[in-house]
Amino acid sequence: MTPLTAYLIVAALLFAIGLAGALTRRSAILVLIGIELMLNAANLNLIAFWRYGPHPQALTGMMFAIFSIAVAAAEAAVGLGLVISIYRHAQTTDVDQISRMKG
Repeated sequence: MTPLTAYLIVAALLFAIGLAGALTRRSAILVLIGIELMLNAANLNLIAFWRYGPHPQALTGMMFAIFSIAVAAAEAAVGLGLVISIYRHAQTTDVDQISRMKG
């Protein structure tokens, strides 16, 4: 097994755990954590393909990963802001109970 294959297997497992967490959890916070795990799996793939690609001196994969981390940080900030706002309005973070928006 090559090191690239090992990285891809770990990233696939991390993505599967994040997907299962995002689809099965009821708390909005845990759904956001699952989404973050999926983004980290994508970052691991970007770094692995950059490192074991034909031109690792170019730093293209590293730049994509840094951009993806910045987008994930912004997504987490906006997501947590929405969760706090919904909690203030509905007094719950249960996704099943807040699935319907009321005016």
